[in-house]
Amino acid sequence: MSDQTPQRPDAPDAAAPSSPDFDAMTRDIAEVPAVEVITTVAVHLMSSAAVNLGLAEDGAAHKDLDEARKLIQALAGLVTASATEIGSYHAAPLRDGLKSLQLAFREASVVPDEPGQGPGEKFTGPVYG
Repeated sequence: MSDQTPQRPDAPDAAAPSSPDFDAMTRDIAEVPAVEVITTVAVHLMSSAAVNLGLAEDGAAHKDLDEARKLIQALAGLVTASATEIGSYHAAPLRDGLKSLQLAFREASVVPDEPGQGPGEKFTGPVYG
């Protein structure tokens, strides 16, 4: 005979992870300033584009220029559209990072796009080294 009390079948298991508190998560994201959300998303796009350009530690293993083009295009749209909202203090480094990625894309391409035709250049204009 055991000294343990039997658990009810409908009682939550103490070892099982609890479900996320969506109300708390919603409250938390509501407190984050828009500029922080925008810059965080931009940094994620930049990081992913850099990896897909082969600029990561295992460069060639992750190189995918088609994916990099999409990410740079999205980043250019985000940076261009949000620049007036987030101010030049935040937008300037994002523009610099974007330009670096656009130039890296051109350099990584076997057949580089003409100036003005590269990823994101419809938003930023032609990018020159």
